[in-house]
Amino acid sequence: MSLAVQRITPEPIPPHVRQHMVRMRDGALLATDVYGADLGAPAPTVLARVPYDKNSRYVFFDKIAERFTARGYVLVVQDVRGKFRSQGQTLGWTGEVDDGYDTIEWITRQSWSDGIVGMFGDSYYGFTQWSAVSSQHPALRAIVPRVTCTNIGPGIASYDTGSGPQPVWLEGTTYQAQVWTDNDSYEFDVDLGRRPVVAAYEEAFTAIGKRSPGFDLIVGGIPLAPYNGPHPYSARPVPVLHCVGWFDNLGISHMRDYMELAKRPGWAAVQYLIADTIDHENYFLEDAPATPETDHLAGDAALERMLDSYAGPAIEFFDVFLKGIAAPDSLPRVRWKLGHEGWRTSATWPLPEATATELYLAEPEAANGAVPGGQLALCPADAPESAEWRYDPDDLVPSAAADTFLQLRDHVDERTTLDRDDVLVFTTPASDRPLDLAGPAHAVLHVESTAPTFDVFVRLLDLAQDGTARLIVRGCAQADRPGEVEIALGHTGYRVRPGHRLALMIAGSDFPNHLPNSGSLESPWLTTAPKASRQHLRTGPVCPSRLRLTVLPDRGE
Repeated sequence: MSLAVQRITPEPIPPHVRQHMVRMRDGALLATDVYGADLGAPAPTVLARVPYDKNSRYVFFDKIAERFTARGYVLVVQDVRGKFRSQGQTLGWTGEVDDGYDTIEWITRQSWSDGIVGMFGDSYYGFTQWSAVSSQHPALRAIVPRVTCTNIGPGIASYDTGSGPQPVWLEGTTYQAQVWTDNDSYEFDVDLGRRPVVAAYEEAFTAIGKRSPGFDLIVGGIPLAPYNGPHPYSARPVPVLHCVGWFDNLGISHMRDYMELAKRPGWAAVQYLIADTIDHENYFLEDAPATPETDHLAGDAALERMLDSYAGPAIEFFDVFLKGIAAPDSLPRVRWKLGHEGWRTSATWPLPEATATELYLAEPEAANGAVPGGQLALCPADAPESAEWRYDPDDLVPSAAADTFLQLRDHVDERTTLDRDDVLVFTTPASDRPLDLAGPAHAVLHVESTAPTFDVFVRLLDLAQDGTARLIVRGCAQADRPGEVEIALGHTGYRVRPGHRLALMIAGSDFPNHLPNSGSLESPWLTTAPKASRQHLRTGPVCPSRLRLTVLPDRGE
């Protein structure tokens, strides 16, 4: 039975929109829609450059345009090179610097443009904003990158967390295969249980009749530089409103961008942050799991409600930095949501009142059993302690969500995963006081393995009084030698409510989100017989494995 593949072709162009074919410097024509060209006078322009069909409901730019044009902005939306109605080679994360510059230059020459341009959008169309920053076009005055990051590119198999080597992110690889094969996109179910794993994708390419060059770069381990200009960190600073999701699967990398730019004087002066309790697809913690009434990808009423918080902050930001009708100090430098509590503001992030605290992994001999497992203690044990967990390629630990782009749509209970006998679990006691997490989290583990290469996956979960366990943050690392492994879990704003406890889970796999380790020096893509292994965790005074959190003082609320 052949693989079922659904081809996604462009949706119709709205009748009230004019599409232009904009010429790039090499002659390629990029399909570009203009909303609001009839505002009556030249106006600032907001540009979005997307690979997902500019006219699809998925990107909902017809709805976004209503909000921007009502506030006096022209909105320009473009299919990037090689996608949908645009010409050129289909290879993501290449060519966006020059194409961004040339598109901005075209905008500034139009009669409806006042010569001032901002950019807006999520994920890949956050990356196209950073590419335009790299181009250093003088008309680009502000950007609003949402749930995205700077340090990703063709052939890069995992997002950059700053913690060293990472396991291959299979979701990102599947994205390359489905989106970056040709002008259209393709939906198909990848049988990731096949061996070798690469055969599952080969079946899809055979059914499509074409290959994804980006996929081949990942499997071949051939990363390409995403910028043919300066890295955005080294480019001319422009005002940035970072829109981060605490539950976004790119959140670790996005916050790394924010923290890195905060160290650079020119950039620090023009950085702003909004951090919400959302995942990559803009589902909210307070609505999780989604219902038909709150599922904006399925219902128009829910979409309208979501777009208020989606577009509103960007319009406020552009009113300051594109129109100049409000002062910069009218915007809080940091707006962040404390999960289960609400919005707060601050002049900086992390917050000046937040403090680092460490919880040490103790009583590991109980960590292989059912919850509560071992302890997360305030002090390390007096004597060395240890525990083992196994990695079994024939019995992989399930991921926190089958699709982490939609982490909060289902917001699944992970209690059955915590109770597996191939993971380690450490918990805090329940408290009668709330615990507010506000800042970065890390796990520092002392690990060795029977295999020459091994993966370590960590999840921090909220263990409720009814026994359910739901994700707060997660991270992973790949190692090829014994010793200390530091795993970035990202930043968060989250209230652990009274009666709840924290649970730290350690595992050797995370499937289907990540490519299973071969357990040998053989390629994990090509192996037909991945090898099982055992990992040994050490803790105690000499090897203090620990969880490092950033917490707010207890104000007695």
